[in-house]
Amino acid sequence: MTPHERLLDMLATRSARTGSFTLASGRHSNLYIDARLTTMSPDGLATIGPLALAALNESGWNPDAVGGLTLGADPVSYAIAYASSLAGTPVRAFTVRKEAKAHGTGKLIEGPFQSGDRTVVIEDVITTGGSALRAVEAVRAAGGIVQGILAVVDREEGGREALNAAGLSVIALARASDILARMPRPA
Repeated sequence: MTPHERLLDMLATRSARTGSFTLASGRHSNLYIDARLTTMSPDGLATIGPLALAALNESGWNPDAVGGLTLGADPVSYAIAYASSLAGTPVRAFTVRKEAKAHGTGKLIEGPFQSGDRTVVIEDVITTGGSALRAVEAVRAAGGIVQGILAVVDREEGGREALNAAGLSVIALARASDILARMPRPA
């Protein structure tokens, strides 16, 4: 089984549920994907890090740092940073807070992010693209150069198109249709 197939199987068996759901975007859906059930597991991290790093290498983006809006992007960013260290091509990870701290330095971006960094914004699941756009705005405001968006899952509900319309390229490791095709069928 390839790493991509392994990721699809993990997402299908751990993270995807059918039913009636209201998503973070406010939309209603018959499919809910809680990617964190995969991205926060040991084998999920071990699979996603190298797989995402390979996708970044194939894209030609060559980022200095990866990160996105907390909480969904965090484990994916850390897995990529760890895999990049093992590969001898270190990429730093950062986190974008939902709002700046009211104490200390008042940072919106945490971690070793630096102004001028070439970055890839990470997203666990893209639906409308809104969370990725918030992270892009924060990174650009802090002097980062956004090369594109890497998502674990594209729900195929218009988010990729919205990000493309904003001038952002998107790489997704999995699509909702691929996950649905691998979900166990009720007996």
